[in-house]
Amino acid sequence: MPAEPTATPPAHRDPYAIVRTRGYPRLLLLAAALGLPVSAAAFGFLALVSALQELTWHDLPRALGFDATPNWWPVPLLAVAGLLTGLTIRHLPGDGGHKPAEGMMTTGAPRAVDLPGIALAALAALGLGIVLGPEAPLIALGGGLAVAAVRLLRADLPPDTLTVVGVAGSFAAISTLLGSPLLGAFLLMEAAGLGGPLLGVVLVPGLLAAGVGALLFTGLGSWTGLGTYSLTLGHVPPAGQPDLAGFGWALAAGAAAALIGTAIHRLALRVQHRVERRRVTGTVLVGALVGVSALVYAEWTGRDARDVLYSGQEALGPLLASSAGYSAGTLLVLLACKSLAYGLSLGGFRGGPVFPSMFVGAVGGIALSHLPGLDLTSGFAMGLGAMCVAMLRLPMTSVLLATLLLGKDGLTVMPLVIVAVVVSYVLTLYLNPTPPSAPAAPGTAPATPGAPDGPSPLDGPDTAPTGRT
Repeated sequence: MPAEPTATPPAHRDPYAIVRTRGYPRLLLLAAALGLPVSAAAFGFLALVSALQELTWHDLPRALGFDATPNWWPVPLLAVAGLLTGLTIRHLPGDGGHKPAEGMMTTGAPRAVDLPGIALAALAALGLGIVLGPEAPLIALGGGLAVAAVRLLRADLPPDTLTVVGVAGSFAAISTLLGSPLLGAFLLMEAAGLGGPLLGVVLVPGLLAAGVGALLFTGLGSWTGLGTYSLTLGHVPPAGQPDLAGFGWALAAGAAAALIGTAIHRLALRVQHRVERRRVTGTVLVGALVGVSALVYAEWTGRDARDVLYSGQEALGPLLASSAGYSAGTLLVLLACKSLAYGLSLGGFRGGPVFPSMFVGAVGGIALSHLPGLDLTSGFAMGLGAMCVAMLRLPMTSVLLATLLLGKDGLTVMPLVIVAVVVSYVLTLYLNPTPPSAPAAPGTAPATPGAPDGPSPLDGPDTAPTGRT
């Protein structure tokens, strides 16, 4: 009996062949061109947030006759933030953007009609003092603006091309926010789960857009005198060489961060569930409770309520520089109040989870450094990295954030940071066994799964998009 014919396996295709297509150089040029307007829009958004913070915290109380901002000021201020945010989420398309209580996930570029709601919800929260950061709204706005601009020029581009365009827009929007385009790239890659041989194909346009965006941020910051809104620490005290005691404290820091992060995350999910039943009323109440957290801290410690409010991005450097002025008790009160305000903000508002997690971890690490066998810089870095991974579940990004910010001292403390991050990551996954939904690329809706080495979708609609980039 003759043998059955066997199917001939398809010939292996070069996954990098699309780089040699005529469409890829055009895509690189498009990414570089998009980097300029998207970065300018991101710079304007951050400048507006900063201006709103100055207006509502300093100028408005003085206009009402107060010599200084009273400690109770955050309660009505953040209630107003809740009212504005709740109305925006209820009445404008897009639900105000991604829900920060569900983690740092990229769900694709929003529709053009969703962008006003995302921007307004973020401005109302961030500008009035809610404990969230600007990174998630900027990622969404950058990707959405880039895709919308390209669709105005050519409406029939294939989905995978739009994905790459959205990635480039997101990269450009946060090009300097974390201190370096490289950190922003790692954040987006890890949050989106990008990998495989085609990672570089998608990554290169994004890095190009981020590089152009970083140059524009620097130029606009110098020209306007506003700075680049980039995460910096300033002076960093020398770090001691890692020793056995340091590794012991790294284990403790990782475990503590996982426990605190789990408590914050569970609080955020409960708040989100309740707020979504009565959006406007619930968001107003949550805003007022965030203000009460700041009021309790200010009355209890005699320090500025702003330590509890805002994302903590601009406060990280001063916290490290003036840490000697904080007693261990004050740091513990700050840790409790900031964590509570962070969990409430995650559940009720819209914004990013990165910077508050860094600040909470830094406070905890500085508090640990009051104990024997741990220096200030090592405690700061370990706490920061361990809390980041507890809240974001992005281990590589967490290690890089905690070490690159410290400059040359980051290399010294990196072994301790890695231990703290690994312990926190594993324990966090153990305490929270339900995995989050699989993230999508930060450009647009996920492409239809197919062979990763299929024909290039970058040449235009005449090429069938059988694979994904």
